[in-house]
Amino acid sequence: MKAVGLTRYLPIDDPKSLEDIELPAPTPAGRDLLVKVEAISVNPVDTKVRAPKDTVEAAPRVLGWDAAGTVAAVGPEVTLFRIGDPVYYAGSITRPGANSEFHLVDERIVGHMPASLDFASAAALPLTTITAWEALFDRLGIAPDGSDEGKSILIVGGAGGVGSIAIQLARRLADLTVVATASRPASADWCRQLGAQHVIDHTQDIPAQLKAIGLPQVDFVLCLNDTDAHFPAMAQAVAPQGKICSIVENARPLDIGQLKSKSATFVWEFMFTRAMYATPDMIAQHKLLTEVARRVDAGTLRTTVGEVLGPINAANLRRAHAQLEGGRTIGKLVLAGF
Repeated sequence: MKAVGLTRYLPIDDPKSLEDIELPAPTPAGRDLLVKVEAISVNPVDTKVRAPKDTVEAAPRVLGWDAAGTVAAVGPEVTLFRIGDPVYYAGSITRPGANSEFHLVDERIVGHMPASLDFASAAALPLTTITAWEALFDRLGIAPDGSDEGKSILIVGGAGGVGSIAIQLARRLADLTVVATASRPASADWCRQLGAQHVIDHTQDIPAQLKAIGLPQVDFVLCLNDTDAHFPAMAQAVAPQGKICSIVENARPLDIGQLKSKSATFVWEFMFTRAMYATPDMIAQHKLLTEVARRVDAGTLRTTVGEVLGPINAANLRRAHAQLEGGRTIGKLVLAGF
């Protein structure tokens, strides 16, 4: 099968950083699906895993943790899917990625694809949707049925992949007052199109801007951009007994003591946790992806494609990685077809 992989971890402008390769097609066992990959999208996790370091792989490593395609074969223990089913999923960071013609993935972290979307539009959703859903509803404890109506959330970094779906979930399912941050007019417009009632600039004084719009404190904060830089502002902005969730690793210790007087909560979200540790509730990702597909087909949620870069090959994947590393991407970058 065709695939894109690496053996050395190199700067993205090096042609050998990602290369077109041929690999044997895998065979499903247990609860695995063999998926014929039709489209993929690229996430910051891809660039972080590929970041330059001295390691050399003995065999090519395939990245990619967002895919949509068709079930080509199933393992003997599969019960949720049949051959021919269109599916979408993010996969597991501990297994080979989906930048290949065929890919193995555990059925418990796979969803039935929205019927109203093509493969490219569906591939934009899984990783960011799982991340946003788990962050809002599992980690922050927000009610997805609207019973927290009237409460407020600050989403730091609203125009990226996770922010693009988090705004929709917070506004259209939870019925929160959504304040998103964006640093450019185009990204601010994107946030408003997705449902944010307020947009402020995370490169400026966040607490001052919140006061200016009449929300000096917010019930929830979701950090999708530079936890280290924004933690003091988030600690100041969160309401007493409020909650902060971040998906961005910190480079230095966080001063959690800033939250003590408020009895505020800080929690991490890492969407690979369930698959990485085979948690008892691993199937929750199948359920949430299936529910999101239903919501997309009902018109409640929309895909977050920013740009389709062309077919799945090393040159286009290097372009996608370079754009993500530039830090100015709106929505998701997608590749479709081999």
